Amino acid sequence: MQQIDKKLNNIDDIFEFTAHEKFSDLHFKWNEELNLKAIIAIHSTKFGPSLGGCRFIEYPNTDSAVIDALRLARGMSYKNAMAGLNYGGGKAVIIKPREMPDRVAFFEAFGEFVNELGGRYITAKDSGSTLEDMDVIASKTNYVASTSAMVDPSPFTALGVKQGILAAIEHLYQKKDLEDMHVAIQGVGYVGYYLAKYLHELGARLTVCDIDQTAVRRCVEEFGASQVATNEIYSVPCDIFSPCALGAIVNDETLPLLHCKIIAGAANNQLAQIRHGQALFDKGILYAPDYIINAGGVIHATYKYDNRSDEQANEKIINLYEVLLHVFEQSKKEQKPTDIIADEIAYAKLHN
Repeated sequence: MQQIDKKLNNIDDIFEFTAHEKFSDLHFKWNEELNLKAIIAIHSTKFGPSLGGCRFIEYPNTDSAVIDALRLARGMSYKNAMAGLNYGGGKAVIIKPREMPDRVAFFEAFGEFVNELGGRYITAKDSGSTLEDMDVIASKTNYVASTSAMVDPSPFTALGVKQGILAAIEHLYQKKDLEDMHVAIQGVGYVGYYLAKYLHELGARLTVCDIDQTAVRRCVEEFGASQVATNEIYSVPCDIFSPCALGAIVNDETLPLLHCKIIAGAANNQLAQIRHGQALFDKGILYAPDYIINAGGVIHATYKYDNRSDEQANEKIINLYEVLLHVFEQSKKEQKPTDIIADEIAYAKLHN
């Protein structure tokens, strides 16, 4: 995903930028009493109402929060379009205050803000917000796609990553299974654990790492995985490197360490900069664009929001195999990095 790095110095810059990037609208809410400063960016509603998480973290200034909202909203448009969902892309950013005397009232006010948009934006849990916060928001609006009443999306996200890995080995090796394939998984908490389970069942040999040693031991005991230190995972000789934790893990420091032919994992924003996608392409490493391969969670969330079954969601998630196979084939045909090909396809879907 191409990064938004233009500095928004004044309101004219915001209008200029949102017009250039074809954003639909940008909404602000300030509640002085509760110290609520919230931004909702709606990038596209071409395929349906915009949907994206609610990020609740500290920002150095308002400009940084606006840029984050815009970047993430566009990312959700691309993700939802490539997943073939009847939803557009949006994102909420709440600037986390130093003091918040009443968290319930705080998120009630945000729920009212979401409701004022009349369904143009549907929110969900994201960094810093909790399912309990979503429950509070849901007391003020129906436009919430994740609450404590819903099941853990991790197995569904992992299913999509598994499908992406299968598409990658089909494209690169003309193989249909993972027998004798070595996968190094970075992060075996929620999604990474289920991915390890799925890949083990398909015959893969696993090497894992995590800052949580309990999660590592679980994979060692259940799947016979090997373990390495977190700073050693990049240099593990393997067929597939699967980042399922941190973002920006493909960078100037890690690129020379990689000894894999495929990068396919659940982590968001895996490329530190656009040029790192080109660097992977030049090294002959096949990269599965993160916002496609990790779309299983949002697919499941939207299907549950629409009162559709897990089985229907799984069918859609399994189809990510075909989506990624097409991206890989186009990358080979056009001799362009897979992340650029994915962006071009998503852009065409949204604007043609």
